[in-house]
Amino acid sequence: MQAHHEQSMASPGASPGGGPVSRTGYGSKGLGPGVQVLGLAVFLGASALVAWLGAFATVSNVNGWYVAADKAPWSPPNWVFGPVWTLLYTAMAVAAWLVWRRRAERSAPALVAYGIQLLLNLLWTPVFFGLYPVMGTAALWLGFAVIIALIVAVTVTVLFFGPISRAAGLLLLPYVSWLVFAASLNLWAALHN
Repeated sequence: MQAHHEQSMASPGASPGGGPVSRTGYGSKGLGPGVQVLGLAVFLGASALVAWLGAFATVSNVNGWYVAADKAPWSPPNWVFGPVWTLLYTAMAVAAWLVWRRRAERSAPALVAYGIQLLLNLLWTPVFFGLYPVMGTAALWLGFAVIIALIVAVTVTVLFFGPISRAAGLLLLPYVSWLVFAASLNLWAALHN
């Protein structure tokens, strides 16, 4: 008891657990609820923008050349992709938000990795769907290269996120799994179209 009292007296800005106490009362990093909600809205908005831009590139082609394309036998019906991507984009945004709000020493490089994978995600759809009418099979191979780079980027993001927030790392695992599945569909399309 005496040691705890002396520690508190020696370090008036320290909590009983030894960490700094914020004068704002919002924890050690000083992020109030309004800032946290705004941060979550920004990450959700970024994911929604990427999803919308991807859908824009997909809609004009999914009922075009893709209808007649030779698809993998394990390819799900087209209606499955929308709900799956909605869940994945939401999980991605929440994961990034969890890392951002921790404001850990490694949060900045982790969020850079997140931004890179988000850009690769944005790139894949117009390459695969949009360039096929112009480039043919070469576009599908280019799309395959992009999705492999995306898988690597998301894996790196998971490795950055995990030590900062275990939940954030775990939230990205279904995304990696889906990307591997999508890469198998992309490879089949490149080999058979």
